[in-house]
Amino acid sequence: MHKIHIADKEFEILLDNDNISKRIRLIGIQMNVDYESRCPVFIGVLNGSFLFMADLIREIEIPCEIGFIRVSSYEGTESSGAIKQAFGLPENLHNRDVIIVEDIVDTGFTLTHILKEVQKQQPASVKVCTLLFKPTALKAEIEELEYVGFEIGNEFVVGYGLDYDGLGRNLKDIYRAKM
Repeated sequence: MHKIHIADKEFEILLDNDNISKRIRLIGIQMNVDYESRCPVFIGVLNGSFLFMADLIREIEIPCEIGFIRVSSYEGTESSGAIKQAFGLPENLHNRDVIIVEDIVDTGFTLTHILKEVQKQQPASVKVCTLLFKPTALKAEIEELEYVGFEIGNEFVVGYGLDYDGLGRNLKDIYRAKM
Protein backbone atom coordinates (compact mmCIF):
# COMPACT_ATOMS: atom_id res chain seq x y z
CA MET A 1 0.00 0.00 0.00
CA HIS A 2 1.55 3.24 -1.23
CA LYS A 3 1.66 5.91 1.53
CA ILE A 4 2.87 9.50 1.50
CA HIS A 5 3.23 12.33 4.01
CA ILE A 6 2.21 15.92 3.33
CA ALA A 7 2.78 18.43 6.11
CA ASP A 8 1.30 16.81 9.26
CA LYS A 9 -0.90 14.19 7.53
CA GLU A 10 -0.40 10.68 6.22
CA PHE A 11 -2.18 9.70 3.00
CA GLU A 12 -2.81 6.38 1.23
CA ILE A 13 -3.56 5.80 -2.44
CA LEU A 14 -7.22 6.03 -3.49
CA LEU A 15 -7.08 6.27 -7.32
CA ASP A 16 -4.02 5.60 -9.43
CA ASN A 17 -3.22 7.62 -12.53
CA ASP A 18 -4.03 4.73 -14.88
CA ASN A 19 -7.62 4.52 -13.57
CA ILE A 20 -7.97 8.31 -13.69
CA SER A 21 -6.78 8.41 -17.33
CA LYS A 22 -9.17 5.63 -18.40
CA ARG A 23 -12.13 7.38 -16.79
CA ILE A 24 -11.24 10.74 -18.38
CA ARG A 25 -11.00 9.04 -21.80
CA LEU A 26 -14.56 7.71 -21.34
CA ILE A 27 -15.89 11.12 -20.27
CA GLY A 28 -14.22 12.69 -23.33
CA ILE A 29 -15.81 10.14 -25.65
CA GLN A 30 -19.24 10.88 -24.14
CA MET A 31 -18.76 14.65 -24.50
CA ASN A 32 -17.67 14.28 -28.14
CA VAL A 33 -21.00 12.51 -28.78
CA ASP A 34 -23.12 14.85 -26.61
CA TYR A 35 -21.72 18.03 -28.17
CA GLU A 36 -21.33 16.83 -31.75
CA SER A 37 -21.73 19.76 -34.20
CA ARG A 38 -21.62 22.27 -31.31
CA CYS A 39 -18.76 24.33 -29.91
CA PRO A 40 -18.88 24.21 -26.10
CA VAL A 41 -16.99 26.55 -23.78
CA PHE A 42 -15.09 24.63 -21.11
CA ILE A 43 -14.57 26.64 -17.92
CA GLY A 44 -12.08 25.15 -15.51
CA VAL A 45 -12.34 26.06 -11.84
CA LEU A 46 -8.85 26.93 -10.57
CA ASN A 47 -6.66 25.90 -8.97
CA GLY A 48 -7.77 22.32 -8.48
CA SER A 49 -9.09 21.48 -11.96
CA PHE A 50 -5.99 22.36 -13.98
CA LEU A 51 -4.62 18.81 -14.42
CA PHE A 52 -8.05 17.25 -14.98
CA MET A 53 -8.98 20.01 -17.44
CA ALA A 54 -5.75 19.56 -19.42
CA ASP A 55 -6.20 15.79 -19.68
CA LEU A 56 -9.92 16.09 -20.48
CA ILE A 57 -9.38 18.68 -23.23
CA ARG A 58 -6.86 16.36 -24.89
CA GLU A 59 -9.72 13.83 -25.29
CA ILE A 60 -12.08 16.38 -26.89
CA GLU A 61 -12.16 16.16 -30.70
CA ILE A 62 -14.96 18.65 -31.40
CA PRO A 63 -14.34 22.42 -31.72
CA CYS A 64 -14.32 24.04 -28.28
CA GLU A 65 -13.14 27.07 -26.34
CA ILE A 66 -11.44 27.11 -22.97
CA GLY A 67 -11.53 29.54 -20.07
CA PHE A 68 -10.88 29.53 -16.34
CA ILE A 69 -12.50 30.97 -13.25
CA ARG A 70 -10.92 31.13 -9.83
CA VAL A 71 -12.96 30.91 -6.66
CA SER A 72 -12.09 29.59 -3.25
CA SER A 73 -14.05 28.40 -0.26
CA TYR A 74 -11.46 26.36 1.60
CA GLU A 75 -9.36 26.93 4.66
CA GLY A 76 -7.42 23.84 5.73
CA THR A 77 -9.44 20.64 5.25
CA GLU A 78 -12.92 22.07 5.84
CA SER A 79 -15.14 23.90 3.39
CA SER A 80 -15.88 27.22 5.08
CA GLY A 81 -18.98 27.90 2.99
CA ALA A 82 -17.69 31.44 2.37
CA ILE A 83 -17.08 31.95 -1.34
CA LYS A 84 -14.40 34.44 -2.33
CA GLN A 85 -14.33 35.09 -6.07
CA ALA A 86 -10.86 36.10 -7.20
CA PHE A 87 -11.26 36.42 -10.95
CA GLY A 88 -14.28 35.95 -13.07
CA LEU A 89 -15.98 34.31 -15.95
CA PRO A 90 -15.61 34.87 -19.68
CA GLU A 91 -18.20 37.50 -20.68
CA ASN A 92 -19.35 35.90 -23.94
CA LEU A 93 -21.46 32.98 -22.70
CA HIS A 94 -24.81 34.13 -24.08
CA ASN A 95 -26.40 31.31 -26.16
CA ARG A 96 -23.30 29.13 -25.67
CA ASP A 97 -23.04 25.57 -24.39
CA VAL A 98 -21.04 25.84 -21.17
CA ILE A 99 -19.26 22.98 -19.40
CA ILE A 100 -17.91 23.80 -15.95
CA VAL A 101 -14.97 21.57 -15.06
CA GLU A 102 -14.35 20.93 -11.35
CA ASP A 103 -11.79 18.79 -9.55
CA ILE A 104 -14.24 17.88 -6.79
CA VAL A 105 -17.84 18.57 -5.79
CA ASP A 106 -18.47 18.15 -2.08
CA THR A 107 -20.84 20.61 -0.37
CA GLY A 108 -21.80 22.16 -3.73
CA PHE A 109 -21.63 25.73 -2.33
CA THR A 110 -18.85 26.89 -4.67
CA LEU A 111 -20.52 25.31 -7.68
CA THR A 112 -23.93 26.83 -6.86
CA HIS A 113 -22.27 30.27 -6.76
CA ILE A 114 -20.54 29.69 -10.13
CA LEU A 115 -23.74 28.39 -11.74
CA LYS A 116 -25.68 31.49 -10.64
CA GLU A 117 -23.01 33.70 -12.22
CA VAL A 118 -23.02 31.70 -15.47
CA GLN A 119 -26.84 31.71 -15.72
CA LYS A 120 -26.87 35.54 -15.61
CA GLN A 121 -25.42 35.46 -19.15
CA GLN A 122 -28.25 33.23 -20.47
CA PRO A 123 -26.20 30.40 -21.97
CA ALA A 124 -27.89 27.84 -24.27
CA SER A 125 -26.96 25.06 -21.81
CA VAL A 126 -24.84 24.49 -18.73
CA LYS A 127 -23.42 21.16 -17.56
CA VAL A 128 -20.93 20.33 -14.86
CA CYS A 129 -18.10 17.84 -15.20
CA THR A 130 -16.27 16.84 -12.04
CA LEU A 131 -13.48 14.35 -11.52
CA LEU A 132 -14.58 13.55 -7.95
CA PHE A 133 -18.00 13.72 -6.32
CA LYS A 134 -18.79 13.26 -2.62
CA PRO A 135 -22.56 12.59 -2.63
CA THR A 136 -22.74 12.32 1.18
CA ALA A 137 -21.21 15.81 1.61
CA LEU A 138 -23.60 17.55 -0.81
CA LYS A 139 -25.65 20.33 0.79
CA ALA A 140 -27.02 21.99 -2.36
CA GLU A 141 -28.70 20.07 -5.18
CA ILE A 142 -26.89 20.45 -8.51
CA GLU A 143 -29.13 19.50 -11.43
CA GLU A 144 -26.39 20.41 -13.93
CA LEU A 145 -24.03 17.69 -12.64
CA GLU A 146 -23.78 15.55 -15.77
CA TYR A 147 -20.28 14.04 -15.92
CA VAL A 148 -18.74 12.43 -12.84
CA GLY A 149 -15.37 10.69 -12.85
CA PHE A 150 -15.56 8.93 -9.50
CA GLU A 151 -17.90 9.00 -6.50
CA ILE A 152 -15.94 8.90 -3.27
CA GLY A 153 -16.77 8.88 0.43
CA ASN A 154 -16.68 12.01 2.55
CA GLU A 155 -12.92 11.87 3.06
CA PHE A 156 -10.11 14.34 2.50
CA VAL A 157 -8.20 13.76 -0.74
CA VAL A 158 -5.04 15.16 -2.30
CA GLY A 159 -3.12 14.83 -5.57
CA TYR A 160 -3.85 15.27 -9.28
CA GLY A 161 -4.60 18.97 -8.79
CA LEU A 162 -6.11 18.70 -5.30
CA ASP A 163 -4.09 20.17 -2.46
CA TYR A 164 -3.61 20.10 1.28
CA ASP A 165 -2.71 23.64 2.36
CA GLY A 166 -1.20 24.31 -1.07
CA LEU A 167 0.82 21.08 -1.26
CA GLY A 168 0.33 17.87 -3.25
CA ARG A 169 -1.29 19.20 -6.44
CA ASN A 170 1.63 17.81 -8.45
CA LEU A 171 1.04 14.15 -7.47
CA LYS A 172 -0.14 12.04 -10.42
CA ASP A 173 -2.35 9.79 -8.28
CA ILE A 174 -5.12 10.69 -5.81
CA TYR A 175 -4.61 9.90 -2.14
CA ARG A 176 -6.95 9.91 0.87
CA ALA A 177 -6.03 11.09 4.34
CA LYS A 178 -5.51 8.27 6.82
CA MET A 179 -7.51 8.76 10.00
